[in-house]
Amino acid sequence: MNPHLVTIDVITTYLARHSRPDEQHYTFAYTITISNAGEVPVQLLSRHWIITDANGEVEEVRGEGVVGEQPVIPAGGFFRYTSGATLPTPVGCMEGSYTMIRLDGGDTDPEQLLAFEVAIPAFTLHTPMALN
Repeated sequence: MNPHLVTIDVITTYLARHSRPDEQHYTFAYTITISNAGEVPVQLLSRHWIITDANGEVEEVRGEGVVGEQPVIPAGGFFRYTSGATLPTPVGCMEGSYTMIRLDGGDTDPEQLLAFEVAIPAFTLHTPMALN
């Protein structure tokens, strides 16, 4: 499957109520929409995040699925979820990838299906005044 038929859109929000700037604790929410413009369903198996703060510190996160799910996204459909990240700085960025499989139907064992990567474009996490 052409992975470009799966697109990623991100909206971020600074969560002031959950942040403690005086303790270098900045919390952000991000809502991701994964759209499948292909002709067959796809399933998200795992994620890989690279999170970089303003000090240049990098954290990598790998895991199965997203928000406890390995969603199947139908042809022409989408899956949306919200998660969060906490940084020690008021600015940072995230990027990464999803590992997905194409579900062509039939009784094929999911482990036998060809996986592909979908890049998650870099996006900025920042407090309202940090980039002014």
